[in-house]
Amino acid sequence: MPQPRSDSETDHHLYLASRSPRRLALLEQIGVRVALVEAETDETRWPGESPETYVRRVALEKARSGRAAVSEDEPRPVLAADTAVVLGDMTLGKPTDRASAAHMLSTLSGRSHRVLTAVALIVGELELTDLSDSLVTFRALRESEILSYWDTGEPCDKAGAYAIQGIGALFISDLQGSYSGVMGLPLFETGRLLAAAGIQVIGSASGAVSPRV
Repeated sequence: MPQPRSDSETDHHLYLASRSPRRLALLEQIGVRVALVEAETDETRWPGESPETYVRRVALEKARSGRAAVSEDEPRPVLAADTAVVLGDMTLGKPTDRASAAHMLSTLSGRSHRVLTAVALIVGELELTDLSDSLVTFRALRESEILSYWDTGEPCDKAGAYAIQGIGALFISDLQGSYSGVMGLPLFETGRLLAAAGIQVIGSASGAVSPRV
């Protein structure tokens, strides 16, 4: 699990309920320092639940789990996110093995799919969510390159079995939407949530977050 990037135990602006090093890196990219908290959540999609409702619910449940893991007196917000690769009404999670990754990538080959990433922010009693919806198109993939891609280790912990920020970018012929959203944390929507909660990301002399909650 990645460690908090801070100079001390109190040198952070918010808590991130995630194990994802990509989400941590994206927040650091916009000058937000975080401390990491565990968030144990059942990510099973409920019967009849739309993909949009599903990712919003799971992101909020992760944030609630993270909130429960810190002191009740802690004023700093808790942020969480959830990403789903969606083809039709089918959601593709993380592959369990080489065969499941190959099946996912073969299914996505030569087609367009949606990547939904929901962001949830809890500030005190306030619970906020936002959603990024992107359309990603894959070129046709050969079986040999799918298997070789698995051998790189990159697809193992990625929804849909690929990473847009890595070797998987070679498969993507078109993207309509949010690059950071496909990575796992849409910065536009995240910034909008922070602003709605009264947390300033830009505008200070340091360019860092100034919590005003």
